[in-house]
Amino acid sequence: MATTTTSAPTDWRQEWFEFEDATYLNVSGQSPMPRVSIRAAQAALEAKKYPHHKPDSTFFDVPNRIRASIANLVGGKPEEVALTSGASAGLAAVAYGLTWKPGDEIVTAKTEFPLQYTAWKPMEEREGLKLKIVSPSERFITADDLIRAMTPRTRLVSVSLVRFDDGSLLDAKRVAAACHAQGALLLLDVSQCCGALPLDVTQLGADFLVSAGYKWLLGPFGTGFFWVKREHLSIVRPGPFHWMAVAGSDNFASLSFDDPKPAPSAMRWDSPEWASYFNLNLVAMDASVDFVARMGPALVAAHNRKLIDMMYERLPKDRCVPASPMDASQRGPYGCFRARTGEKTAALYDRLRKENVIVSLREGNIRVSPHLYNSERDIDRLISVVTT
Repeated sequence: MATTTTSAPTDWRQEWFEFEDATYLNVSGQSPMPRVSIRAAQAALEAKKYPHHKPDSTFFDVPNRIRASIANLVGGKPEEVALTSGASAGLAAVAYGLTWKPGDEIVTAKTEFPLQYTAWKPMEEREGLKLKIVSPSERFITADDLIRAMTPRTRLVSVSLVRFDDGSLLDAKRVAAACHAQGALLLLDVSQCCGALPLDVTQLGADFLVSAGYKWLLGPFGTGFFWVKREHLSIVRPGPFHWMAVAGSDNFASLSFDDPKPAPSAMRWDSPEWASYFNLNLVAMDASVDFVARMGPALVAAHNRKLIDMMYERLPKDRCVPASPMDASQRGPYGCFRARTGEKTAALYDRLRKENVIVSLREGNIRVSPHLYNSERDIDRLISVVTT
């Protein structure tokens, strides 16, 4: 797990292009890519002018580096990491790969990110599964809510580690223990925290992780990863896999496979035609994930905690209320707030956008997600618009 940093620049803000026309507080929506990632993509584009300069091994060098970097970030092993086009691909791999029985239950939470429903609702008709959607007993969904909803028929709990709509952080370790006590599995979507909070799959107890790459991993759209605990590789049913995931496909001089076997690792779930130096998205992701590891998620977490706490201290209490846990240990790397009514919240969001303070409006909450390029001045700017 990468939580330390190397010799850091004195000002991390210099690693991004300057936001000259906006106060950007929307990494949870999409991150700006750092300079190093933009340069990497540009170099890969230039390489397409003269592809003869790149040996066949190049097709595997970049994806193998990314697997190692992702494994380092989450405390796993490179062979447990598949490179995907986003978080949905990982859910699809689990949905179509596990062996189900009619009546098996999938537990998720109310108002989860839509991929939880687009992945599991079709499985009700396809496999006879039952998707159980759990409402929070109090303000935020908790481990207790999910554990109480489990029954002997629960096969999988599939939820976000950090919620997209309110930033609350799940006590995944307790959910995992309850799942494993009855032979169920835990899948966590870590799109809203991987790269901005220290993660360790051993401590989390997860069986599967899925993540988008264009948020806290600072990569481009169309990137992501799927982590599967090595012990589960053998329980996943065979299915179609792309040609570069064939065992032995790294030998381009001999590709006649009339009885192909998938790679023994999670590579079998790589997005088709994906893992190559000449994929500009993947090259940019390589640079971005390495950059995230050099910064260290702990640094991002501490920086953001300071800024969000500052925001909550300065919000006008007669107009706005926090919409995330006030205890920083119970929330992810960002915070949400709202005005006193839904209409006022929407109007405030419009005013912020008009003043080029870029935030998100999600499920009636204004979501503020800074990064190391943000400073207290950006929170000052946010508060000045809110109090106008």
